[in-house]
Amino acid sequence: MDTTCLPAAATAVARPPRTREGGWEIKAPAVARADEVLGPAALGLLATLHRRFEPRRQELLAARLRYQERIDGGANPAFRTDTAAVRAGEWRVAPAPADLVDRRVEITGPVDRKTVINALNAPVNAYMADFEDATSPTWENLIAGQVNLADAVRRRIVHVDAASGRTYRLNARNATLLVRPRGWHLPEKHLRIDGAPVAGALFDFAVFLANNHEALAAAGTGPYFYLPKLESHLEARLWNEVFVVAQQELGMKHGTIRATVLIETLPAAFEMDEILYELRDHVSGLNCGRWDYIFSFIKILRNRRDAVLPDRATLTMDRQFLKSYVDLLVRTCHRRGSHAMGGMAAQIPIRDDAAANATAMARVLVDKQREAAAGHDGTWIAHPGLAEVAYEAFDAGRAPNQLKVARADVSVDARDLLCVPTGPITERGVRHNLEVGIQYLAAWLAGSGCVPLHNLMEDAATAEICRAQLWQWVRHGARTDDGRVLDEARLDSLLAEELDRIRRAVGPQRYALGTYTTAARLFGHMTTDAEFAEFLTLPAYGLLP
Repeated sequence: MDTTCLPAAATAVARPPRTREGGWEIKAPAVARADEVLGPAALGLLATLHRRFEPRRQELLAARLRYQERIDGGANPAFRTDTAAVRAGEWRVAPAPADLVDRRVEITGPVDRKTVINALNAPVNAYMADFEDATSPTWENLIAGQVNLADAVRRRIVHVDAASGRTYRLNARNATLLVRPRGWHLPEKHLRIDGAPVAGALFDFAVFLANNHEALAAAGTGPYFYLPKLESHLEARLWNEVFVVAQQELGMKHGTIRATVLIETLPAAFEMDEILYELRDHVSGLNCGRWDYIFSFIKILRNRRDAVLPDRATLTMDRQFLKSYVDLLVRTCHRRGSHAMGGMAAQIPIRDDAAANATAMARVLVDKQREAAAGHDGTWIAHPGLAEVAYEAFDAGRAPNQLKVARADVSVDARDLLCVPTGPITERGVRHNLEVGIQYLAAWLAGSGCVPLHNLMEDAATAEICRAQLWQWVRHGARTDDGRVLDEARLDSLLAEELDRIRRAVGPQRYALGTYTTAARLFGHMTTDAEFAEFLTLPAYGLLP
């Protein structure tokens, strides 16, 4: 996989907004091959889904705000009483398709052309093409990503690297393709239907499905998706209704679409059974989206002085609130006949330091062995160089999955999921959060959605942790381990120092061409503002062309 995570190449030509019959309007410059992926089938399906489900999406986003108001008012996240029968009932989800039975190692990454080829060629079971946390949603990136996936599904994708002249194409054997659309909260401002922007989630989903469902069927696979950032079973119900209508509109058999849901918000951790139940004809698993989960833990409990978390580096998966979340997910999935997928290994192989690389790979192995021992059926990696280590943990003895590992020993209650870990807050941790936040946001504004920093692949989820921790620490007057309060003035001073260090590290020429000062200004505002912004990418999206 291309660890530089460059945006997909696409040729933009300035043209006025285009409107066609059907009530849709594109408010963006023309992009090469856009007409191929935005044909009548894709736009027709998108219009149908938008008109039918946009009001419900808005209702559910409003429900998120009401939920937060209850937490801010003193309520605790809890298991729902009105869905107790679902949790107690004996039911199972539909069996997995043949090419989703063995998911021991999955690679994830953005949708630029070189990455798509390298990820599908990687020695893994599956590749999740990510339109969400690993892709900056410029119009060029989104259209080029859809073109790249359409070419890959039809096995006609080729990429010639401009620098090296090397030609990339698909091998005879490829990983199973899954696609992650954007979350329910994100709009797609470049395409309007009846004068209103469409949901980014529906755009990514409808365009991919309409263009590729027949070619996927011909290739012996299907339209498989990852669903991010759900906060309730009602949001899962909305996705299920979208699937049902889309299948009807396209003449597809009910249950053809399959989805794996990322349990990466604190509210969703209390509704795992319910989410599986709502999607039971279309679900293929739940995934421990641990980075977003940590972000959500901070976000939901942000106004609680007793819920302040220590440095991000100390938030390891053996902490009670994270271990409990993992154990509950595995037990819930296997009880319902569904795959339980593990979290991301974000390490990048260190090619110029064998000793450091060996240490890093040893840490990856320990983490993956923990996941395998917990009963997970598979795991995520960010680079093909980690595949061998991941398979060593999920070895042949665990193939093709661990669905028979019931984890009947697990008993998790709300206190376990809400157990706040202790630990230090250090100036080093503050500086690390500032550096990652600024560097990531600068790259995102420049069109790249994932950034290699310090031999780790950082994406929107890790940037969100950085931003949320800084806001929480300032909000509650946290003290670093040297006894000093981290107030707004101190944070501003440290931000200026980190920005200057970044400037010196990248060099004046690159710095002048970049978006670092804009990123630092926005990031600084979001870490000290009186109100906590729901997502970093919402105000940042307004700065994209």
